[in-house]
Amino acid sequence: MVVADVRQAPQEPQARQPQEPQARQPQEPQARQEPQARQEPQARQPQSPHKPQARQPQAPTIYDVARVAGVSIASVSRVLNGQRNPRQETRDKVLQAVSELGFVPDGAARALSARLKEVVGVVVRRPLPAPASDGIFADEDENLQFTDIINRGIEVVAQRHDFDLLVRSVDTNDHHDAGRRIFALARKSDGLILHDRVLDPRQLDRLARQVPVVTLIGLPTPTTANVRGDSEAGMRELTRHLIADHGYRTIGYLSGHADSPDSMARLTAVTAEVAAAGATLVTGPAWEGNYSAAGGARVIDRLLASGETLPQAIACANDQTAIGVLHALARHGISVPDQVAVTGFDDIPVARHLNPRLTTIRQPIGDLGATAFETLYSMINNEDPRGQDIVLPTLLIRRESCGCPADLPAPRRPRER
Repeated sequence: MVVADVRQAPQEPQARQPQEPQARQPQEPQARQEPQARQEPQARQPQSPHKPQARQPQAPTIYDVARVAGVSIASVSRVLNGQRNPRQETRDKVLQAVSELGFVPDGAARALSARLKEVVGVVVRRPLPAPASDGIFADEDENLQFTDIINRGIEVVAQRHDFDLLVRSVDTNDHHDAGRRIFALARKSDGLILHDRVLDPRQLDRLARQVPVVTLIGLPTPTTANVRGDSEAGMRELTRHLIADHGYRTIGYLSGHADSPDSMARLTAVTAEVAAAGATLVTGPAWEGNYSAAGGARVIDRLLASGETLPQAIACANDQTAIGVLHALARHGISVPDQVAVTGFDDIPVARHLNPRLTTIRQPIGDLGATAFETLYSMINNEDPRGQDIVLPTLLIRRESCGCPADLPAPRRPRER
């Protein structure tokens, strides 16, 4: 219907055209032959505004050269400006595209080349050091498996576009220092990718007015784009599996960081599914972890030390938390899944090698990083995905830690970029 309305709009001037000569008749006494000469340019005038529009795509830009050559804008700039000795293959592709398109660099293209640093900054939340009593988990927490896999996804795509990465970790308990370090990184970068809410909303808005910003597992804003897995859908599916397939009636949720959008979304999903089934949810400050194995173990140790009765199933905010829960339960002689079922979220590689193997929700972790870079790259190149919330799908992975049999067929793992 919208198309029909648009198409009807040009028909009205055609109906009014006979009236136009009447408006011009007072000019006839000056020269009756002139209207015929003047009518020709007047008839062409409505078309003239369209002609430049038709010609605009024929005037190639640096973006067109990069697209046709299949390389980054930075690579095009290096070839055209003779910078940093680009590879011969890249040079040949760019020069062929320039020849095919008839591209002539202008001032704007040169300015873009001068502006690009070919560097993207990546900011991660620094893990809290594990207490001496939890030293067994130091390797897991320092390894940051989930974050590392995301960063690897960023790196692979960045290399394709001839960009380098600067990775910086910040202590989010010190907001002033974290903000100072992130803004300093922005001055060295063409754009930033921020993990898991490392800035408050006011700082984020100010940063996004200086450089393009993509948040990972955050919330979209009018000045930033966000990339995340579908936490709510994944946790809903997992909770339904625990209640409907296994019959658990008490579910505990061991959360991540209190301000983490992912952890909050997963809590919302668990709460809704437990309420719909008429089951009981156990959560709260005593069940708050920090996405680490040491944090998960501490929660279990404190609950048991206080005489708390554990629920039938514990859904952890991520796999690393679940690793700590499994270790603490084993240390206290509690069998999984015979006495308590345990689940995770993410499906990091170690999840399938635990004993028992961990039931979890698989996220396309590498693709989160790859998508974040592609989104940021489009913003650097003056495209505008700001305000977008890009959500990648998740998948339930059933293993023994929830009570499923060991011989279930393994689902196909999505290929990560």
